[in-house]
Amino acid sequence: MANLSKINGEYTTGWTGSGASKSDKKVVGLTLFDLRRLGKVDKLGMAGVNGGKFPAIREHLDQNIGGVYKDMDLTFDEYPKGGKVDPEAYKEAINNMSKGDAVIIFTPDPTHYAISIYAIERGIHVLVTKPAVQLLSHHNELIAAAKKHGVVCMVEHHKRFDPAYSDARAKAAGLGEFNFFSAWMSQPKSQLETFRAWAGKDSDISYYLSSHHIDICCWMLQDKAIPTRVVASAATGIATSEPYNCVPQTEDTITLLVDWVSTTSSKHRGTGVYTASWTAPLKAGVHSAQHWYYMGEKGDITVDQAHRGYDVTVDDTGKAWYNPFYMKYSPSESGHFDGQRGYGYVSIEKFIDAARSVNAGLTKAEDYDKHGLPTIANTVLTTAILHAGRISLDEKRPVGIKKNGDEWILE
Repeated sequence: MANLSKINGEYTTGWTGSGASKSDKKVVGLTLFDLRRLGKVDKLGMAGVNGGKFPAIREHLDQNIGGVYKDMDLTFDEYPKGGKVDPEAYKEAINNMSKGDAVIIFTPDPTHYAISIYAIERGIHVLVTKPAVQLLSHHNELIAAAKKHGVVCMVEHHKRFDPAYSDARAKAAGLGEFNFFSAWMSQPKSQLETFRAWAGKDSDISYYLSSHHIDICCWMLQDKAIPTRVVASAATGIATSEPYNCVPQTEDTITLLVDWVSTTSSKHRGTGVYTASWTAPLKAGVHSAQHWYYMGEKGDITVDQAHRGYDVTVDDTGKAWYNPFYMKYSPSESGHFDGQRGYGYVSIEKFIDAARSVNAGLTKAEDYDKHGLPTIANTVLTTAILHAGRISLDEKRPVGIKKNGDEWILE
């Protein structure tokens, strides 16, 4: 299967423009190179905006993947070619693909819809990072387009494949009616430098981080409860001050308060509180601080995803907590990549397996809506909540969510 991975940034290559990423979010390219080694993908391409970055990216990949793991073929086609700058280079890349090929989209939030719809309308399977899109109307359009063209369209909500999260979902099913969910997720202030080009202008921290746990909550409550109202609140002042100097409308921390109504009981209502921040301390020992609490009618669940019982202390840098369940970077005994069981890897592999199965005629794209996977159809309420939160902040009012026929809408 040919595959195009876009964009040539931190999450795809582990390269940030100022050197190697210090986070554990260098996943997409490494996973695809390994899936090619295992015979699940064939030709790879990479598209970005600035073709002038590719020489440094290739050098980075040679050193940090080719120099670490055995038998890794790191070849890929680049777009735009010749060092050009072209915001629509993805179109040339997709035009060179065939029906049944696959695109993985890791780009700034406002670009997700345009790239996804361009690929879907040409019969290309799509995996798009979260948030899938920023507007509920765009999400509904992607659902319809994927159905029309018979392609797999998934959202890269990798936390669904975290063994703690998936097991917690199974246990929550036995706790009766939903009552309360609270989630916190933050990243250090240094991310404001990485994301300075778009932070506060093109997207916000709620779309970027709360999309994780809102999706987990929606997944846990699938067929049990629906969201009906969203009220948002934001803290400000750090991102817009020295040394970050983000645009004036940049929020530091955003909280969404969501009303949920049971679909099986007329008596039960629940509350969800989802908070995200990119102004956390710089030396907290974790790249992403994250935890959540679920209370049901008959019990509760607490998950601390940042501290997995594994920490390392170094004289120069202090204590850090690691999460090898997401991605394992140390090689196997034979010197090969050994991270195939990490849920960051599994999330991408599940999509590739689905696309290959549809191409082989063994399944249909819509079959995956029934499997609990984060398909575009199964993630619509995540977008509804995020979009409603943005409207609530901008218009300073509660925003309703309801179903109108087969589509979810905001009011």
